[in-house]
Amino acid sequence: MRKVAVIGVGMTKFGELWHASFRDLMIEAGVRALEDAGIGGDDIQAAYVGNMSAGRFIQQEHVGALIADYSGLAPIPCTRVEAACASGGLALRQAWMDVASGLHDIVIAAGIEKMTDVLAGAAIETLATAADQEWEAFVGATFPSLYALMARRHMYEFGTTEEQMAAVAVKNHNFANMNPYAQYHIQVTVEKVLKSPPVAKPLKLLDCSPISDGAACVVLAPAEQSRKYTDTPVLIEGSGHATDTLGLHGRKSLVGLEATVRASREAYKMAGIEPSDVHVAEVHDCFTIAEIMAIEDLGFCKKGEGGKFTEEGQTNLGGKVVVNPSGGLKGKGHPVGATGVAQVVEIVHQLREEAGKRQMEGAEIGLTHNVGGTGATVVVHIFRRMT
Repeated sequence: MRKVAVIGVGMTKFGELWHASFRDLMIEAGVRALEDAGIGGDDIQAAYVGNMSAGRFIQQEHVGALIADYSGLAPIPCTRVEAACASGGLALRQAWMDVASGLHDIVIAAGIEKMTDVLAGAAIETLATAADQEWEAFVGATFPSLYALMARRHMYEFGTTEEQMAAVAVKNHNFANMNPYAQYHIQVTVEKVLKSPPVAKPLKLLDCSPISDGAACVVLAPAEQSRKYTDTPVLIEGSGHATDTLGLHGRKSLVGLEATVRASREAYKMAGIEPSDVHVAEVHDCFTIAEIMAIEDLGFCKKGEGGKFTEEGQTNLGGKVVVNPSGGLKGKGHPVGATGVAQVVEIVHQLREEAGKRQMEGAEIGLTHNVGGTGATVVVHIFRRMT
């Protein structure tokens, strides 16, 4: 396998983007990525696009062909990748394998979702299609309620508190305030989180990521060719992908995601590093408890200590590992198909020292962690600044 590097990144602002269509968002992110890489559309040889549910959100299937057509990339192969909220991360993995195998040299990995063209109730129903329809959604379980089950079990086993979960939201909104692409630029306090409307006990409104529109795009190339396009290529050093049971009822434990453990183990091994080597990480904080479980399952702290680790500031600037400096899903927004690729955009900016006020000084190794559903799909990637 060839070494693969990211040579360009681009994304749209995340939010309720009433003025922009699905097609407009994808083109905007793609053009920004191509400009960042210093290439044109004629240089692209293949594309992989993460998208969860355009068929339900905008009544459009055949997304790969749509994007190739509207962007002028046809007749190159353009493949739509679906893995619920991990669609973007899996699209990146497919693009990475394409370049690493030698099949193509310049490949796009992108992600997009336009979620606000339907009412909130319809969006929630669509998101629930990523759960087990027969055993969870049919009886009324939603993603907030499923993650609430995990939160309550984590609290029971380890003494995790609602205040510690609220600390995740406070940190991520603080980061989002420094990110011009973020959906929310609001100040959040622990007290404000605790007093926000209940959604599924113990989760409250400000424990939950929003419904969002947005797109993100990265350009990949063989590492040995990367300096032809950019002075700051970022290597993809490791990639891991694992799956678990679709429903929570089939799992051995509710206090973590086994797929995260396995996918990260694969990525760490490929990159030749340990969790302690990671400087900055974008993890899948669809709910505040999800970030706490993620930092445990990724090995940044021991199982059961994620709440305390967060409360002590170890995931903030100046801590042991900076987690979600983009604002995460919580503050930056969560257009589900785009999330995994947007995580890469942030890590690349961090490793290229382009993240402004949210920059982690001296960051050399970064990680992305993208989750589908309640953990039935997990994709982890490791990145290193190329010297």
